[in-house]
Amino acid sequence: MEAYRLEMLKQIAGALAAQFGPNCEVVVHDLSAQNTEHPIVHIENGHVTGRRIGDGPSKIVMEYILHGEEDPQDQLAYLTRTPDGKILKSSTVYIRNSKGKVTAILSINYDISSLLMVNNAISSLISTPEPAREERITTVNVNDLLDDLIEQSVALVGKPVALMNKDDKVKAIQFLSQHGAFLITKSGDKVAKYFGISKYTLYSYIDTKQEEKQHE
Repeated sequence: MEAYRLEMLKQIAGALAAQFGPNCEVVVHDLSAQNTEHPIVHIENGHVTGRRIGDGPSKIVMEYILHGEEDPQDQLAYLTRTPDGKILKSSTVYIRNSKGKVTAILSINYDISSLLMVNNAISSLISTPEPAREERITTVNVNDLLDDLIEQSVALVGKPVALMNKDDKVKAIQFLSQHGAFLITKSGDKVAKYFGISKYTLYSYIDTKQEEKQHE
């Protein structure tokens, strides 16, 4: 990528990060042939995803490198999740040279986890006793069922995993236990990883409810 174009993208990244604050990560990926394994050449607020200059590509960037279309369309305002549970509103912009070839990708990842908590708090204040009707898509396999139950457990707590304390995680995991999530093969591994706890801790959280019942 031309030096002047890289400097321009760095300037844009800095401006976006300054405008939207520390929750806004902006990443510049150089797709020159020599940089495909370590394409991140500039990053603002890398703490959002824990990345830094010289790191490897994200999933969406890797997919483009391996199977890139000749004329890819920008992907704007989609949701992603970090390994530690942060919810991000993301956009991916393909940067082209004078010949129309994609030479760089500008990625914007805004951590909306705290905003979702505020939204949930406001919703609880303005909601009415009569629940709104909601269309549900039938789950077609057990993996989808487990993912669906995990999403329901997070919604029950009302905050993303990254902001949950021990009591929040206990509440979510007991919900999963009550709804048969742990009858699914290898579900314990997936749930423990999702909530950032060991399998021993997972089972202790499940047993918490049983111990409470025994003491009632």
